[in-house]
Formats: sequence, structure tokens, C-alpha cells
Amino acid sequence: MDGAPLTLEQMEEVGRHRAPVALAAAARERMQASRAVVASILNTGRTMYGVNTGFGKLADVRIAAEHLAQLQTNLVRSHACGLGEPLSEEESRAMLLLRANVLAKGYSGVRVDLVELLLAMLNAGVHPVIPARGSVGASGDLAPLAHLALVVIGEGEAMWNGQRMPGGAALQAAGLQPLALAAKEGLALLNGTQAMTAVGAASLLRAEKLTLLADVAGAMTLEALKGTPVAFDARIHAARPHDGQGRAAAHLADLLEQSEIRDSHRNGDPRVQDAYCLRCMPQVHGAVLGVLAHARQVLETESGSATDNPLVFPAGATGEGDVLSGGNFHGAPLSYVFDYACIALTDLASIAERRIDRLVNPDINEGLPAFLCTDAGLSSGYMIAHVTAAALLNECKVLAHPSSTDSVPTSGGKEDHVSMGMTGALKLRRIVENLEWILAIELLCAAQGLDYRLPLKPARRLQQSHALIRSRIAHLEEDREPHADIRVLAGMIHAGELDSILRENR
Repeated sequence: MDGAPLTLEQMEEVGRHRAPVALAAAARERMQASRAVVASILNTGRTMYGVNTGFGKLADVRIAAEHLAQLQTNLVRSHACGLGEPLSEEESRAMLLLRANVLAKGYSGVRVDLVELLLAMLNAGVHPVIPARGSVGASGDLAPLAHLALVVIGEGEAMWNGQRMPGGAALQAAGLQPLALAAKEGLALLNGTQAMTAVGAASLLRAEKLTLLADVAGAMTLEALKGTPVAFDARIHAARPHDGQGRAAAHLADLLEQSEIRDSHRNGDPRVQDAYCLRCMPQVHGAVLGVLAHARQVLETESGSATDNPLVFPAGATGEGDVLSGGNFHGAPLSYVFDYACIALTDLASIAERRIDRLVNPDINEGLPAFLCTDAGLSSGYMIAHVTAAALLNECKVLAHPSSTDSVPTSGGKEDHVSMGMTGALKLRRIVENLEWILAIELLCAAQGLDYRLPLKPARRLQQSHALIRSRIAHLEEDREPHADIRVLAGMIHAGELDSILRENR
């Protein structure tokens, strides 16, 4: 790790799969150079924000030299004001990784020992308990990062070996020692966008896989409804050459190759074209891909960006170096793309819900049994599964309201415009969770619909997805509690058990 941008996949490797981490030699040298600038300022008595001054509205208050260490500890304690449920282990680990990586860039003026401890916590499995609520996204994620920093100094709470305990006890159990913060280090731990980046990155990677799965679910639905793949012809999409649209169309066309169901109604079908929720999948799914690609670029850039304040620029051949106050901690770039992704994924959920309705609605489901049950009336089949999808979609629509357009002045008006980026990240996480449920419901209903088309078989690759579903969930012969089947299928999605049916590159 050297401060360079990290990919979403690298964040997942460390956050979810516990890949080991180490600090690059070049990063050590840069950090030592920037720390030397801070030491020089302390020796000469120059004023430096956050080193020998108060914070925020109190930036004009000069702090005596004998209180500088206490200033940093007080900062961490006073800012640990997070509330609500804690972030997941994956998100907490990603925060540790991202904060260490940003400090490793060498613009924060901290000691190498601080980053080494953050990496040692990762490698030893010491995960700070970080409440999800309390950040307005400027001066970065102050409250969440303060809870992370508490464990660094042996306070707060942490998880270790599956047990929640005081932070100092967790460090001791892992064979680590807390760090006494030196000048600038408390502020360097707190200024930044690492909480919203961690939550957003994990959610975005899940969302990217869900767009692929939405193609699979949509293709299965189209087969169950005896739809036509003509709308996915490459010539149509070459005439409107949006990258995501072309990739989605190619993926759908590939999924629908070699279909007995399609062959059975290729000739003599009176329908010229399908409903929009089937015919326009490339246009909608592809546009979502474009949004997520933009969000990925922003998040990966942020992972290797200096978001501290002030920033320390070591001296060149001459001079003492510069310490510059700015606003790189402001979460606007992330906040905007989180809202953008929330809107796009809500529309992906919306088109999936319309396909579910077409599967269960006896007025439009192309001869399938009402609500996909053999004895409709005595049985209700998947009637309420669709109702649940509609409820989840409604929640997504509420959450798609932008948080980035709101700003509440804080810190006595000094921090008078904030990003609300953490709110955007948490909204995105919830929408992705709801989308997983909605796609699970569509896959469940589509598999049931394909059962009613037997002995005709769907396209070759859709046979694989159908078989995977049926390996865990039986055909619905008579009413049973559908929530259990939906949970199983959603669990399969979240665990990556359906990834084998997704083409890696569209």
C-alpha cells in the first residue's frame, strides 16, 4: 500500500476476504518527509491549524505547546458522537484500509507508526465498532472516523474474534499496543471521506453484480412469457451507440441463445413486440451500467486522494515546506454519485417489479397460471411476493430523493456547507439490499414460469440458472411461506452463488 488509488475489488479483498496489507517503502519516505515539516513548525513556533490551534469555529484559539498532545486526544474523544447500528465488519475494515492509504500519500504530516498500527489492526482482525449515523460529510466523516481513532488510542470499542469488547482490550488480545497521538495526528485521522467511501464502495460493487443478474432475471422472465429477443439485435444498438446499452443487449442476446421455447413460437406469433419492461431492458439496464461506471471512477479516485486538512507539502531543494488549508475533505464528489446511483438502481428495481407483475398477473402473463399456482383460488401462489416487491420498490423511491441537495450549517457556521455524503452512502446500501430482494423475487417467479413451459427448455445458459435455483428451492406445488424461499435465493445472490452464470465482461 502506497497511497495510490485502490480498485473496488482490492477494497473487497481486504474488507470482505481479509487479504493482508503492508506499507510500501516509498510511502514511508514520503510520510517521514511530511512529518519533518510538522516538526519544524513546532520547533519554530509557527501557527498551524489543528496542530497548535483549536478546531472549526475555534481555529483562532492558540494552544500552548504543553497541551498539544492532549489537544489531539480531546479532539478524538469529543468527535466520537456517532449513533445507531454499527457499520459491518467489511465496512469497518475498508475504513481502516482507506484511512491508512490516504495517510500513506505523505500529505498529512503523521508518523509512520500511526499507519503501521492501522495496518496491524487489519491484519490482526481488530475492527473498530463504528456507529453508522452522525456524519454530514464535511469536514469529512468526523464522527465515524473518531470512533475508529478511539481504538487507535486504546479507547472506544472493537470487535475481535467475533466478540465486542473495549478497544484497548481488543488491541491487547491481538498483541498490539495503543498509540499516544502526537501533534496533528488526531486531526489527520478524523479529516476525510473514508466512511462514506467504504460504505459506498461495498454497495457499488454489489450493485454492479446486480445489473448483470438483472439481465439474467429479465431473460428468464422473457422466456417464461414467450417473449422475443429481436429487440436485442446488435444492429439496433449500433444505431444508438451508448456503451452500456450495447453491452447489456449483447449480454441478453447471449443469454437467450439456443432456446426451445423461442423456437416453439418463432413462426405464427401475432405479437410484433413485447412490453417495455422486456423490450427496453438494454436501454434501462445499460444506462444503469453507465451510471455505476461513473460512480466507480469517482470512488476509486477518492481512495487515493489526500482528504486531510491542512495538507503538508514537504520542502523541495530549498525552503521549509508548506502547510496549506483547503477543503479536500468535502464529500461533494461522492455525495453526487451516490444520489445518481440511488436513482438509477431504483429504476432498475422498478423495471424488475414490472416484469414480476407480468409473470403473476393472469391478464397479461401469456397463458401462465394466475399468480403462478396450479390451483388458483384455493391457492394464492406468488400473489403477495409481488406485493412485497412493490413495497420494497416504494421504499427505494423514497430513498432515491437526493441527500446532496441538502446542507445544514454546522460548527458555529464555520462549516456552513456540507455534503451529506454519508447519508447518500447509507441510502445506496439500503437500495442495493432492496434490489437484491426484488431480483430474488423475480428469479423465483421466472423459475416457476419456466416450469410451466416444460417440456420445452429455455436457452442453454438460462437452464443453468434455473437448475441452480431449483437445487435449493422446489417448484411451488401448493401454498407455502414464500418469504423462506425468497430469503434463500437472496442469500445465494449475496453470497455470490449465482455469479457462475454471469458473464464477466459484457
